[in-house]
Amino acid sequence: MLARTGLDPQEALVCTMVLVAAADGGMSDREIGVMSGQVQTLPIFQDFSTERLEAATDAAVGLLGEDEGLPHAGRLIRESLTPALRETAYALACEVVAADHNVGQQSLEMLEFVMNELRLDPLVAAATERGVRARHQRG
Repeated sequence: MLARTGLDPQEALVCTMVLVAAADGGMSDREIGVMSGQVQTLPIFQDFSTERLEAATDAAVGLLGEDEGLPHAGRLIRESLTPALRETAYALACEVVAADHNVGQQSLEMLEFVMNELRLDPLVAAATERGVRARHQRG
């Protein structure tokens, strides 16, 4: 992903998950587990191997380390995804954030960045967030 001018859709989805997982300073085991689970079960990742997941994750982390890495990552993600897959990217981002039971301000700000960068309708984003929140209720 580094030094490239584009991503394939699966890489863009992984990059989105990495953005929100890394927002609070690092990726927790829970967040990594959620990302791995999504890649193993969702149809969009049908032919996406564990090796590609590791490579895409490492490349996304590297991208974030570049000067202007966050806006560059956001642009690459948006340009790589159809409108429907932008909604999928946001849903995946919400799932990763929900994996962390102590969601901090940095994670919420990153979700807002992702929503804006993907140019999602705020009502679609709110519905997605509410669906994820409902799935992760503890009682």
